[in-house]
Amino acid sequence: MAIVSSHASDDSAKPKRAKPKPTSQSAPAAAVDEAALQPLLSLVKGGEVQPEDIQPAAPQAELSATPGVLAAEDSLRPQRLHDYIGQAALKEVLNIAIKAAQSRQEPLDHLLLYGPPGLGKTTMALILAQEMGVTCKITTAPALERPRDIAGLLVNLKPGDVLFIDEIHRLPRVTEEILYPAMEDARLDITIGKGQSARTRSIPLCPFTLVGATTRVGALTSPLRDRFGLIQRLRFYEIEELTPIVLRTAEVLKTPIEPAGAAEIARRARGTPRIANRLLRRVRDYVEVKAAGPITAALAAEALELFNVDPCGLDWTDRRLLSVMVENFGGGPVGLDTMAASTGEDPQTIEEVYEPYLLQIGYLQRTPRGRVVTPAARRHLGYAAAPDDNSQMTLL
Repeated sequence: MAIVSSHASDDSAKPKRAKPKPTSQSAPAAAVDEAALQPLLSLVKGGEVQPEDIQPAAPQAELSATPGVLAAEDSLRPQRLHDYIGQAALKEVLNIAIKAAQSRQEPLDHLLLYGPPGLGKTTMALILAQEMGVTCKITTAPALERPRDIAGLLVNLKPGDVLFIDEIHRLPRVTEEILYPAMEDARLDITIGKGQSARTRSIPLCPFTLVGATTRVGALTSPLRDRFGLIQRLRFYEIEELTPIVLRTAEVLKTPIEPAGAAEIARRARGTPRIANRLLRRVRDYVEVKAAGPITAALAAEALELFNVDPCGLDWTDRRLLSVMVENFGGGPVGLDTMAASTGEDPQTIEEVYEPYLLQIGYLQRTPRGRVVTPAARRHLGYAAAPDDNSQMTLL
C-alpha cells in the first residue's frame, strides 16, 4: 500500500517511499491505514476522501485568536470577565461555569449565545478562552461550506480549545451533522472510499468547547440547539452601562472626553456597544476638526446632530418613516408595501432594519391592519396628538 506524506514536495519521491511497504492486506497494513489517515482528514469532501485531492495541506481559512495576541482593532475588547461591562446575569452564570470547569480540570461546556448584533458575543468568546487559558479559533458558518472545512478545524484543536462559530444558524446541513458526534463524544466520523470498498473511520478528537453565536436562535435545528449545555441571551444595554463603555473606549483611543459627553453618546447608541463605539469615533473626528479640547455633552450633541442621530438614536430614515405615516396616512394603520412605496425603501429593509428598533422603543405598533404610529412617536417628532389616541379607553 502506498503512503503519501503531506510534507512531500517532489512527486518523484513517492514511489521510493512506497517501495519498502508491504502490499498485502494483512494486519500491519491495517495499522498503516490508520496511521495514514491523519494527514488526509483535511481532504474530506462530502463525507468521503477523494484520491485526486491528495496534496500538501493548504493554509486554513479560519481566523485564530490567541489570548493576549489580538489585532489593533480588537484592542477595544475587554480581556477579562471582570472588565466586561454590563450583562450582569450572564457574567454570573459564566463565572460559575468557568470556576466549576477549572476545579474539575475539564473544558467548559458548549455555549450558545444569541441576541441582536453588536452586543458582545464575539468578545465573550474571546474572554472565555482567556479565562480558561486556551486558544480561541474564530470562524463563521458561511465559511464552512464543505465537510472538510469543519474537519480541518476540529482535528487541529488542542485540549480545551474554544471554537467560535459566528452566525451558526447558517451552517450547511452536512457540516452541522459532523458537529453532532464531535460535540457529544469528541469524535469525528468520516468515510473513505466509495462503493463496496468504502469504510468508515472514527477519529478521536481532543475535548473542546464550541461557542456558537446567532441573531436568530429560532433558525437553529433542535438537534444542534439541544447539544449546547449553556444557552444564554444577551440583552440591550442601559445608558448607565453604555457610559462606562464609551469612557473606556475613549481611553483606549486616547481621546479626552467628559462623563457628560460619554453619557450623551450612550443615549443615542440604541443600547448597543458597537454603535456607541462607532458614534464615539465620529464625534472624535468632528472635535478634532471643528473644535478643541475634550468631548463635552454640547460637542457630542452638535456632532451627532450633524450625522442625523437624534437624542433617541433615530436616524434620518427612521424619522422619515414615522413622518410619512403621520403626514400622509394620519398615523396609520399603513401596510408594509404602502410604506415602502411612499418612502422609496425596500419592504424587507423596512421590516428587518428599521422597524425592530422603532418597535422596541414603543414608537411603532404592528396591528392586523398595518403599522400604526404611537403617541410617543408623535410627541418626539413634534406632531400634535391624534384626536382619537384615547378612543379605545371608552370601551372600559
